Amino acid sequence: MAIGPHGSSTPQSTLRKLGVDVVILGEAEEVLPQLAATGGDDWETIASIAYWYGGHIRVQGMPHASDMAALPALEWPPEVIRRHQHHHHRFDIPPWGPGAEVETSRGCPYHCSFCAKENFRNHFRRRPLPVMLSEIDGLLAQGVEYVYFIDEIFLPNAELLEALEARPVKFGIQTRIDLWSPDLLDLLGRAGCVSVEAGVESISPRGRALLDKHCKLSTDELAERLIYAKKSIPFVQANLLDAKVDNVRAIEGWRRHLQRYGVWANAPVPLFPYPGSPDYTKKWGLPDEQAWERAHAYYLTQYAAFSDIQDDRPLPLSELEREPTSDV
Repeated sequence: MAIGPHGSSTPQSTLRKLGVDVVILGEAEEVLPQLAATGGDDWETIASIAYWYGGHIRVQGMPHASDMAALPALEWPPEVIRRHQHHHHRFDIPPWGPGAEVETSRGCPYHCSFCAKENFRNHFRRRPLPVMLSEIDGLLAQGVEYVYFIDEIFLPNAELLEALEARPVKFGIQTRIDLWSPDLLDLLGRAGCVSVEAGVESISPRGRALLDKHCKLSTDELAERLIYAKKSIPFVQANLLDAKVDNVRAIEGWRRHLQRYGVWANAPVPLFPYPGSPDYTKKWGLPDEQAWERAHAYYLTQYAAFSDIQDDRPLPLSELEREPTSDV
């Protein structure tokens, strides 16, 4: 079985390339038990899947969205927890205990042009607070020291932060800094947040508008909010994308200004037009069998450099997917 955004946006090509029996479109928690119950029979009755049927690919239904209020707290075997020493996006101190990932919400209420969310984890839904706390308390009891919240966007949630403040846990998030007031940033720091990855995307109102950010703060106000966050949170990062409208010298000046206050801002990274994103749809329409090849080829022809921590140029998708030969 294959699960994820590739199969949700391009189920036919995903099924062919991976050689699996079935692709789940959208979120899998409520579809997997149905597949397991059939034992490979009667798949015609199950929505949100693609599979081989009579020598052809059959796609049934639209991408599925799970009922987040109905899903229970996750539980992990102790041996899995012990092996999970990675602390994602943590830079304040070396890990001394296991890390974990937790979801407090799914989807995003915003519709930025670059985000591949049209067919996967789109609609914003929060998990019930008691379920989240039960899951986190279970992880803490197993020795977990750091949690990374893997939400598409971690929105301000005072009730959750106040509950975390009473627990011995450190955590990291990705969010939009324009959604956070100074008081909420103070609470975020007190709750145990040690890492914030904030999507700013562009240093100009024009650039943010082109990316459909709908940001209500000015560029100076965004910088002030990031610098304020650094007062109580050890690592704060502003993510920048290459909107192709911002002045290079202005970008470097803005980055240096933030870095003087200990806030990291990356050099703008190229925009990949993901199938399933508004950016892809504006350029080429709905994704088809060649969607990934088309997007990847465009990406390579449009950009000569890819990030300030990556020197190598990506290979074409046809080379990346080529079967290895015996002499390799």
